[in-house]
Amino acid sequence: MASLFEKSTLGKYVQTIKASPRELFFNSKLLFSTAVYAMTAMAITWDQGSSSVIPSLPGFAKAYGITSAANPAQVTNFISIVYLGAGVGSFFSYFLNDRIGRVWSLRVYFVVWMVGQLIATFSSGKMPALYVARIVSGLGIGPLTVTGPMSIVEIAPTEFRGLLSFWFGIVLLLSLMVANLTVYATFVHVSPSPLQYQIVWFVPIIVSLLVIIASFWAVESPRWLMLVGREDEAIENLVQLRGLPLEHERVSSELAEIKKQIQEEHMKFGEKGGFKAILRETFLDKANLRRVFQTAIAYALAQITGANSVTSYLVPILSLMGMGGEQARNLLLAAMYSMAKVFYTIIASFFFVDALGRRNSLFIGITFQLVSDVYIGVYLKYRQTGSVAPGSSEGAIAAIFLHGFGFAVGLLSLPYIFGAELWPNGIRSFGSALSQTFHWLFFFAILRATPSILSSMNNWGAFIFFAGWCLIALVYVFFSVPETAGLSVEQLDAVFRGPWYKAYISSKRQQQGELMTLDGLHVVDQEAGRQSPETDGGKSKGDVITNH
Repeated sequence: MASLFEKSTLGKYVQTIKASPRELFFNSKLLFSTAVYAMTAMAITWDQGSSSVIPSLPGFAKAYGITSAANPAQVTNFISIVYLGAGVGSFFSYFLNDRIGRVWSLRVYFVVWMVGQLIATFSSGKMPALYVARIVSGLGIGPLTVTGPMSIVEIAPTEFRGLLSFWFGIVLLLSLMVANLTVYATFVHVSPSPLQYQIVWFVPIIVSLLVIIASFWAVESPRWLMLVGREDEAIENLVQLRGLPLEHERVSSELAEIKKQIQEEHMKFGEKGGFKAILRETFLDKANLRRVFQTAIAYALAQITGANSVTSYLVPILSLMGMGGEQARNLLLAAMYSMAKVFYTIIASFFFVDALGRRNSLFIGITFQLVSDVYIGVYLKYRQTGSVAPGSSEGAIAAIFLHGFGFAVGLLSLPYIFGAELWPNGIRSFGSALSQTFHWLFFFAILRATPSILSSMNNWGAFIFFAGWCLIALVYVFFSVPETAGLSVEQLDAVFRGPWYKAYISSKRQQQGELMTLDGLHVVDQEAGRQSPETDGGKSKGDVITNH
């Protein structure tokens, strides 16, 4: 049994953690910087959480002429238009990210989002002004979702990169929960007036200011510094983030990997190839084109399997299920749903993404979504045609929560991780921007289409439609998604050089060939396609050996 555990994904993860220097994990600079970058997730789900339920506030409904918050057709423009701005902002973030760095980009995008929130706060019931505010907010939201995951991937140690990347997911759901609770609190404690929705839109501005202040103590990405030729600063920052001296094998080997990949990219495309060179490298290089498809499909599946449609239209969906009621009850259920997703994401971050691997997490999460979608669809069909069995309504509520669990484990944060970690250093900023552009434009399209999907498929058919896409997602993951846990950002390049249908096999070989010494040293033999620890009398040598 012990041997079986050691060979399992979880067993290998435990062995890797034990073999790694403690300084990698207990490092205040790394943890603080990760927390700051993870806060970029706050904007998108504060908006999603508040916009999905804020039409239920009497003050908002009266000011903007909303007669029924449970009617998807009345709230679809208000909910979805922000993602149009997010898509545009994501694409243009590339032109800033690599010029001013990760930390300054974070500050600029937060300021843009805050401007949008201020416009919304003082829009005074004017719908055109509110739409402008939503688009401006989106111009900040989209780039924040590019910069945050990308920065975390660039500073995180390989050994628990997934765990740290999932902090972004935790903030996603934590912000969603707090937004819902804030709306509920204003409904209960603030008299019906514009102040109800103004509080909801102004509170995150205060948090954003605190994040911007905290960012002055965050560590800039050493990979970006190396990319722009600031090598001394890159080395200094890498030493800070690892908590180990430059002479330590763990630091010197990682530094050598970063330098090697950047030098190869510069030799191939030039140090300052410009935008055209970036486009050529992204779309004409076979391995990079596979990355484009990998991230785009991951984000598409995250939307078309229905999870964000459920979150954004939770109040109308509860009404379809016969569980809508007074506004206070709907708002409380939405807050409870978002609270549950926070705990789901924390569980996923510690026990799934690195411990069980990316692929297993996707399989488990998508399966939960599939089962939940089928149950909800069947429940709605029988409810529409007659009475339903006793207890089935409670089962439908449980299915909604299980759906949230499945999404948290699989398609919520993993596409963000893939969208940041799969790219080579030279095009990571552009690749991440391109991924998020597709993500938010597809998000916008699905949210705009959700009311039509529900009505055209008699409501219940929409969930069977989502379930069908879950099944397609499982097949896609089985054949095409590599296991990236445990591989360095630089090592992932080899995974994408082979055929797409052998991606998992290629990543498996990379992992099986990688053995960690007690201090985490990687010794690479590229001709043999494997890695092994070089020892001398039972002790690891201090050099990184690379055979070409």
